[in-house]
Amino acid sequence: MARAENRRQVTDPRALGALAHPLRLALLNHLMAFGPRTASECAEAVGASASNCSWHLRQLARYQLVERTDSVDGRERPWRAAATGFDYGGPEDGPATDTAREALGALWLDEDFRLAREYLRRQGDADLAWRQASGQSTYELRLSAEELGRLHDALDALIRPYIGLTRDDPPDSAKPVHLSLLAFLHPEAL
Repeated sequence: MARAENRRQVTDPRALGALAHPLRLALLNHLMAFGPRTASECAEAVGASASNCSWHLRQLARYQLVERTDSVDGRERPWRAAATGFDYGGPEDGPATDTAREALGALWLDEDFRLAREYLRRQGDADLAWRQASGQSTYELRLSAEELGRLHDALDALIRPYIGLTRDDPPDSAKPVHLSLLAFLHPEAL
């Protein structure tokens, strides 16, 4: 069931630090992609024990990144992402936030590449239509900072209607898809 869009700005360095842990980031990403899940279901997906996942989910809950949701069967209550999207501070938030955001960003890249490598390893298991629709593209652009901001905003506007947690009209054939957008000043241009 679709949720109303609720993007949350996370600027607290402690919250960013709590999320800058490989298992916690994997747990949040899993909940964002697949919706509410129990600790046991999460454990199976991220390759950890249910008790370990439960402990890390409680740590994420301390910073309002995940929350409990109603039980479907009246027994174990699943967890869900506390928002349908997160933004992780900006350069104006100070050095502590910068440091925490840098650590989170590095883990985020690791998780993106882990998912991409796993898809490449298992792509033969996907239907031909999914293999043909998947893609990897790299572009070297020449933009001003303002143009980059506008491009990012335009791409975000195109992508936003397809966000899994907020989409209320997906076709029956829809499945969770991981899309990562990286756009930054080329480090050699610094």
